[in-house]
Amino acid sequence: MTEDDAALRTVSVEDLAIDHSLAQMSRSMRFLLDVTPVNSDEIKADFVAGRVSEPHFEYRPIESDPEVLKQVVANVDVASVQDATLASLLRGKHRELTLQLDMLLARDTDDFRQLSTELYGGASPRLREQAEEILQGVPRPEAKGEKVTADEFLELAQAEIEYYTEVDPDIEMHAEVRDEVNGVMVSGDTLLIDPDSVIQRSRAVALLQHEVGTHLVTQVNGSAQPIQTLGTGLAGYDETQEGLAVLAEIGCGGLTAFRLRQLAARVITVNHMLAGASFVDAWRELVDADFPAASAFTTVMRAYRSGGLTKDAIYLRGLVDLLEHLARGGSLEHLWLGKFSLDDLPLIDSLADNEVLTPARILPRWLEDPGAAARLEAAAGCAGDLTGLLTPSPQSA
Repeated sequence: MTEDDAALRTVSVEDLAIDHSLAQMSRSMRFLLDVTPVNSDEIKADFVAGRVSEPHFEYRPIESDPEVLKQVVANVDVASVQDATLASLLRGKHRELTLQLDMLLARDTDDFRQLSTELYGGASPRLREQAEEILQGVPRPEAKGEKVTADEFLELAQAEIEYYTEVDPDIEMHAEVRDEVNGVMVSGDTLLIDPDSVIQRSRAVALLQHEVGTHLVTQVNGSAQPIQTLGTGLAGYDETQEGLAVLAEIGCGGLTAFRLRQLAARVITVNHMLAGASFVDAWRELVDADFPAASAFTTVMRAYRSGGLTKDAIYLRGLVDLLEHLARGGSLEHLWLGKFSLDDLPLIDSLADNEVLTPARILPRWLEDPGAAARLEAAAGCAGDLTGLLTPSPQSA
């Protein structure tokens, strides 16, 4: 009997079949791509130059009918799952998939914004306060320095992926430049890079640890689990995933003043969007806060796309939650096993302790950095004052 066979003994085949059905449905969706404009780069150039007063975004056709997919999801009988821990996790995932499909049906309408708030939450008063403290307490950095093109970043990403494939030759990780994306993002087991992306060289390592060292690492580890939804992501996983990814930027010593201000700006912009501010007014707020016009446009586009997407508030919120977790003495060990919410960590701990889950195949490269532990320890004390994240610890100076 193999190790995987032994792990499967505590969860029935019937329960795992339901898990696999939900995972397959998740893999078949391209939610973020479907809610992101395909013409944002062109509109940005015209908007910043003053040729467009109010941007009009266009979206790619949705490949599969969301109504049909909703019925497919509805046919998955999560109520029949016998394992109590798995049942709790899969009920949440079932509801999340339904919400995402409702959002695709409501794309570019006011209903999209309401559904987005239900799925991702908004910007709480305390989170807005923390974001404002960052914008007030962290000055705009001066010169940006040398830049990396999309092709150059692709080479760096491929070298990073090669490091992991040397650890485990059987894992699947890929990177490619693709026209249909905006910026840099992970979809499944692939890092997608916008051909128009221009990345500050000072940010390149941190971005690699964010995308490859977090999103792809947890995808690889989750996909190797008997519970397949850990690879595609359990309900609410985005917030903890993005928090972990920013934590990786801190761990490798790559969190910059501009990046921290960017995360704060995303919270402020989501709040403006939910309060009914126009795209132009939200953009002017960021320009007045010393953000470059083009960067401000991208931040506002991300919040206003498809009718209003509140997802960008989760980066700062997820980071704060993880910093508080570390400050309480919490461990990151099981967070590399797949994609799930910090709220579900006790359930994941239970599955891991009972050997339902297998150990991580690979661990983030940044954990090997000699200064990483000291940086995390220092960061854990900054949950109440995030501007302190930019003060290096003696070991990382």
